[in-house]
Amino acid sequence: MEQKQQKTSIIIAVYNLAEDIQALSLALLRAMSEYHFELVFVDDGSTDDTYEKLVKMAKNDGRIHAVKMRATFGEGTALRVGLLHSTGDKIVYLCGRVRVNPKEIPHFLEALDAGRDFVVGWRSPRRDSLLNRLVSRIFNRIVNLMSDVRLHDINSGMFVTRRSVLESISFHGEMYNFIPVLVRQQGYIVDELKVEQLPGAFRNSKNPKAYLRRFLDIVTVFFLTRYSKKPIHFLGFVGMLFFLAGLGIEIYLFIYRILQYGAIAGRPLLLLGAILLVIGIQMIYIGLLGEMIIFTHARDIEDYNIEEIVN
Repeated sequence: MEQKQQKTSIIIAVYNLAEDIQALSLALLRAMSEYHFELVFVDDGSTDDTYEKLVKMAKNDGRIHAVKMRATFGEGTALRVGLLHSTGDKIVYLCGRVRVNPKEIPHFLEALDAGRDFVVGWRSPRRDSLLNRLVSRIFNRIVNLMSDVRLHDINSGMFVTRRSVLESISFHGEMYNFIPVLVRQQGYIVDELKVEQLPGAFRNSKNPKAYLRRFLDIVTVFFLTRYSKKPIHFLGFVGMLFFLAGLGIEIYLFIYRILQYGAIAGRPLLLLGAILLVIGIQMIYIGLLGEMIIFTHARDIEDYNIEEIVN
């Protein structure tokens, strides 16, 4: 009972959900009836009357709070704003676009009380389009290969954690999709639980730019979680591969010309070797420059997370 009395803040990012916002609010209130909680709705620049309905609900129930963004800033910003305007020690985050069943939230809170630090929702069964599911599966496979997490639905739009966990990481923009990876990097226990996805209208992932941005985000997270403190290990390694490949090509052409097997002027291979040499040297230089910057600011960088101190 003591665990249930700890305040839980449920942050819900919504956008143009005027038709469903009332039902969602009632479902959340029913699901959390045995808990001490608050609902913090963050309207991410809706163009319909979503916010007006939120204001009415907030006036009728003191547990409901509404925050309106002046424009659409994205889910990551909505989460950060929700954290600033909430007070609970436990955080439940829901994105209105995914339409998961609020009745499952108590199971997530129980997993948190059982020793987990961060619990991600795994939508099962999924109700969105086949294209969305295919893109999500590919995305999750790549993230699992490039990180230490092993999750089926890393960007499900639902997770439960403690405020202290989110305060120990930095995320911005689309980095929001990789919060479980950033949390795992800090040594926290990350787990997942299945959650039912409710029927409804879902956005389809048809924009090629979205795929490209998602891939670039994966590369960014891979670099930041593994090499942000030692950039030379990544840039130097890749740069050395380019440099050695270019050097090998140039040595081959040098021997080829010395032994008078033929002319090398104007050969594409000569240009390729020179380009690889230049790229390799530049990448090593950038890696060293990064090391110098990190060394200069080493005292200001906290790359650790303390779990417990016993005096």
